[in-house]
Amino acid sequence: MSRSLKKGPYVDIKLMKKISGKKPAGSSVIKTWARASQIAPEMIGFTFGVHNGKQHIEVFVTEDMVGHRLGEFSPTKKFIRHGGKMQKELEQKRQQSEIAAAKAAKESTSTKKK
Repeated sequence: MSRSLKKGPYVDIKLMKKISGKKPAGSSVIKTWARASQIAPEMIGFTFGVHNGKQHIEVFVTEDMVGHRLGEFSPTKKFIRHGGKMQKELEQKRQQSEIAAAKAAKESTSTKKK
């Protein structure tokens, strides 16, 4: 649901105070917990440390991000992988083929040296 045009975009006041006197190139990471804050054009070039519930994830703001929320670029859930037994079997086969390819490459280089 979008915010009313009458109200305007939500930008955290404390966050704007933090960047008001700084230049984008020379500033360090600005830590924030304001995930709901929208990215304003004044924020372009700054690097924000957006909190995801556990740690601060660095987000470098570009022109394409204006209008989006800071929280969109700091995922709160860590994707592990899909699958169960079948996925494990596929990964084991892939590892075995990589090992075989590495051995073959090692043997071909050792035969060339002789």
